[in-house]
Amino acid sequence: MHLRTFTAVSVALALSGCAIVMPPAKVDAAPALQWQAPLPHQGAVGSLAQWWQKQGDALLVELIDAAQAVSPNVAQALARVESARAQRTTANAALLPKLDASVSASRGVSQPDVPVATTQSVGLQASWELDLVGANRAVSKAADAQFQGTQAQWHDARVSVAAEVATTYYSYATCIQLLGVARKDAASRQETARLTELNAKAGFAAPSVAALARASAADGSSRVTQQQAACDLDVKALVALTGLPEQDLRQKLAAAPMERAQAAPVSIASVPAQTLTQRPDVFAAERDVIVASAQVGSAKAQRYPRLTLSGSVGALRYSSMGRETNLDTWSFGPLAVTLPLFDGGQRKANVVSAEAAYAQSVSVYRGKVRQAVREVEEALVNLQSTDARKQDAAVATAGYAESLAATQARYGQGLASLVELEDARRNALAAESAQLSLGLERNRAWVSLYRALGGGFEPDRLNADATSSAADQSRP
Repeated sequence: MHLRTFTAVSVALALSGCAIVMPPAKVDAAPALQWQAPLPHQGAVGSLAQWWQKQGDALLVELIDAAQAVSPNVAQALARVESARAQRTTANAALLPKLDASVSASRGVSQPDVPVATTQSVGLQASWELDLVGANRAVSKAADAQFQGTQAQWHDARVSVAAEVATTYYSYATCIQLLGVARKDAASRQETARLTELNAKAGFAAPSVAALARASAADGSSRVTQQQAACDLDVKALVALTGLPEQDLRQKLAAAPMERAQAAPVSIASVPAQTLTQRPDVFAAERDVIVASAQVGSAKAQRYPRLTLSGSVGALRYSSMGRETNLDTWSFGPLAVTLPLFDGGQRKANVVSAEAAYAQSVSVYRGKVRQAVREVEEALVNLQSTDARKQDAAVATAGYAESLAATQARYGQGLASLVELEDARRNALAAESAQLSLGLERNRAWVSLYRALGGGFEPDRLNADATSSAADQSRP
């Protein structure tokens, strides 16, 4: 017996010198050394964490909060966080001994001609798998990385919802402004049609001119109807995103100012590698590499022997005919070594599969890095482009508006034809609509940059943010 115990301990000590070799948990993504597009605000420092609040639009913040509270994507992401948290607890528990307690009592006759007896027992059973080659530690490491990755995905889901709400909200604000332009244009066309009809009846204008004026008025009215429908669609989209009653939402939108404040400055690191740490999707992809690396180690560990140790302590009290007998027991062992001998290549195949999954996760991570840099660059280009076109759009709008006013005056004096007036009107309408659309394009570029920079993602606050959100959702 002592020889067998000595042999098992010797094997355990020999195995303790072995350690599974895992592929690198951190890989190089080789991002660009600097941004190629110009930075807005000359790179002025600002925090993304309170970016929406700094816009000065309380309704926008309210709508974003409401949408995040009812979003199924955010709820699913939070559920994955809680599931990963439980899996991490289970994985960490495998590193510790297991202890079970048992209590039993019985009374009766165990065999004929034996007096009634009472038996009471209390026992403790312990078992522990000694993690000699790091199999359980690899699983624990994977579970911890998976938990961090799900927290990042939860933040990414919230950022996506905020960006979608803001984009729709800005679209509605621009739509209302375009609706005002369309109504003003329709009223002008209607007045022109009325005056032209009077002139035609008096014989001062040809019937074809009156027909052209009526057609123009009808076209203007159709534009108003089309623009109104577009605004209603934006409202429907906001209702679906926020879960607010449509009537209440329309009242809030009607009371909100239509002139939007300039987007707040954001902080953009001069080095892309620093920006990538702010991206929750890149962070999650990096954690996937850690998970895949640990899974390779876990698969390799299954090909090594396993060592388990168990023991128990028990107390038994036997009482019969006024006599009591106490029987205490204890045991240490067995100290068992399990040696994998033959499995038809299953364990080796599991290692190959885990290594393939690791290679895939590395490729996905590097692709996420490249995509993140691209999204920031594209947002910066769009911001620079809209800023460069802003002055030209303003000049064009003012010039076409002045031309329309002059043409209307000449038309009223009979010095310009209706064709000239309609041409001037079309140019003025197109220029004003383009200026408003440019403002929407710039707002969308700001939202894209906000999302491309990670939306205020802070890895150090992951656990606190996800925990507080879970607590908020659990309250009635």
